[in-house]
Amino acid sequence: MRSLLRLLKPYFGGVALTLGLILAQTLAELGLPTLMAGLIDRGVLGKDPSAIVSAGLSMLTLAAGGALASIAAAWVSSRVAAGYGRDLRSAVFRKTTGLTVTQFGRFGAATLITRTTNDVTQVQGFVILTLRMLVSAPLMAVGGLVLAFTLDAHLALVLLVAVAVLALAMTLLARKAVVLFETLQRKLDRLNLVLRESLTGVRVIRAFDRQDFDASRFQDANLDLTSVALKTQKLMAFVMPGMMLAMSLTSVALVWFGGLRIEAGTLQVGGLMAFLQYAVQILFSLMMLSMLFVFLPRAAVSARRIQEVLGLPDSGSDSSAAEPPVDPRGASIEFRHVTFRYPGAEQSALDDVSFAAPAGTTLALIGGTGSGKTTIVQLIARFHDTTEGTVLVDGLDVRQWPRAALRRRLGLSPQKARLFAGTVAENLRWGDPQATEDTMRSTLQT
Repeated sequence: MRSLLRLLKPYFGGVALTLGLILAQTLAELGLPTLMAGLIDRGVLGKDPSAIVSAGLSMLTLAAGGALASIAAAWVSSRVAAGYGRDLRSAVFRKTTGLTVTQFGRFGAATLITRTTNDVTQVQGFVILTLRMLVSAPLMAVGGLVLAFTLDAHLALVLLVAVAVLALAMTLLARKAVVLFETLQRKLDRLNLVLRESLTGVRVIRAFDRQDFDASRFQDANLDLTSVALKTQKLMAFVMPGMMLAMSLTSVALVWFGGLRIEAGTLQVGGLMAFLQYAVQILFSLMMLSMLFVFLPRAAVSARRIQEVLGLPDSGSDSSAAEPPVDPRGASIEFRHVTFRYPGAEQSALDDVSFAAPAGTTLALIGGTGSGKTTIVQLIARFHDTTEGTVLVDGLDVRQWPRAALRRRLGLSPQKARLFAGTVAENLRWGDPQATEDTMRSTLQT
């Protein structure tokens, strides 16, 4: 999570402004109970109208200032979080488009889609909650406790016990929730994988009349995700009712012991009312922290999954070697004792392969499925690097070529035709953005 928060640097001003506004809002809320205590004790019980008017105006001013600060903080924090989410999605997308074939195969399309969308949304939601509650909740809890001890130290011990019990409960809840949320994200990856395979392979499924089997696969993945989601939501469902129950029991205890303190003459009625307000603020701040604990496990899991992608090493340095001159007959290709083995494979896909295809000649590779034809093409385009040996294009090792120059020199027709959104002309211009209609027409005729 820390490494991802570095993307917040461009929004430092907005973060600082949000924290300042939240601080002003919290201080205003902490000042209200003290003013209310003076209004009751000196104004109502002391029958002093001027004290009522003075305290009332002060309370109105503080309430209005706190409300304005809250609205401004919500607006600024929303803009910061939205911008951060945009930048994080862009960073994951750029990293994904630059992965090697091996790195891409380590994750798969389904999980990369989930990490770019759902996981980024989880982290973005946690950031906006943190901006709004990072200062407010701890300051309100600590400030409320300090002011409560100032009013009556003995009665404040009741609050201290309640806070300790709730803090322990939230810690145990967070530890359990981390495991569940991590499992939930894996199940979501699985569901996306099954759905993606069903949509891309719909023609094959229909051709072999496997609709029932495919529906069963989706149903199993869907129910598996639902089961984990229900466990997670059941656990989270105890948070708010539990906090409300704790708040009610604490209020009852404060009224009981506070009544005894008033009867003993050590506490005034206004002090008890202020004490109850501080208790509500303290417990409410703990409720806000509990919301953070609810979102923290899932955000932590999502952040770790995003960091797994962003932390991948770059796909090799781009050489600064000079590009060889263009041969009008085309590129020459040469393999010198090339051996290649896919990661985790027991046998090599290519073993000591050597051949040469001079510029202007035609070479056909013939072989059965799995014989290495596609692997040879991928090594030429440097989708993979050789395990042993050298691949040369125009006499230069492909590892010494600038990537952009190497890819410009080659023309690759993949086994699977894949169209992007847009017109046919826009698809053809993926290879050459400056291509004219005549050029594209001749390409299609070829």
